[in-house]
Amino acid sequence: MGLIILLVFVFGAVFAPWISVHDPNHGDLYQIKAPPNSSHWLGTDQGGRDVLARILIAGRVSLSVGLVAAVIASAIGTLVGMVSGYAGGWVDNLLQRFTELVMNFPTFFVIIILVTLIGPSIVNIMVVIGVLGWTGKARLVRGQVLSLKELDYVTAARAIGGTGSRILFIHILPGVLPYVAVAATLTVAGAILTEASLSFLGFGVQVPTATWGNMINAAQDLFVLQDMHWIWIPPGMAIGLTVIAVNFLGDGLRDALDPRSVSD
Repeated sequence: MGLIILLVFVFGAVFAPWISVHDPNHGDLYQIKAPPNSSHWLGTDQGGRDVLARILIAGRVSLSVGLVAAVIASAIGTLVGMVSGYAGGWVDNLLQRFTELVMNFPTFFVIIILVTLIGPSIVNIMVVIGVLGWTGKARLVRGQVLSLKELDYVTAARAIGGTGSRILFIHILPGVLPYVAVAATLTVAGAILTEASLSFLGFGVQVPTATWGNMINAAQDLFVLQDMHWIWIPPGMAIGLTVIAVNFLGDGLRDALDPRSVSD
């Protein structure tokens, strides 16, 4: 079910220009804050722009931010966790203390500061969220590596002269990838929420580029919040459904890929 919902949003984002006939950035001065009608199925916003068209095109930004940030975080976390778990000793101690240091940062406020300093572009938000979101995956991978490196096939590979890098990437990495895949799906959901929060507060992607976060920014107006529900409820539902779908997908992957998990 999570995969089906997610595919619906991906389909809408990819084929947005063909699904909606309206330009997401074109304002109709005769239809400003118009309720849903036959021309604008979800109404228009305070700039006269079609809400449906903006939700569809905003899916490209929000989903791509979540995916790219998850890939960056997973790559960093996997590398740090593998090196830390396999090397042990002072290397493990140093990397774990650094991981704990990053974990203790007030992440959201650090993201706001960094985005403010380097600029609120889509690429910058992807990179900042990814660079600060790897710590949980590093600890997860380290735990799996500590377990896997004591197995017989790894010991045999070491005994016949396998180098550390070969053992890590040929023999151990396949064993940790299922866990990384599950963690990455949850990171996608977190990154989408973080981007939406940044855009809602005005620190994310800037108008006229549409994201679900900056669309619900209009809800800060009490009049819009009370009387113009079509402006902020649809993007809010898009965020909620996407995050729920990604979490469902992560749960399904965990049950399918982890032989120790027991599914109902």
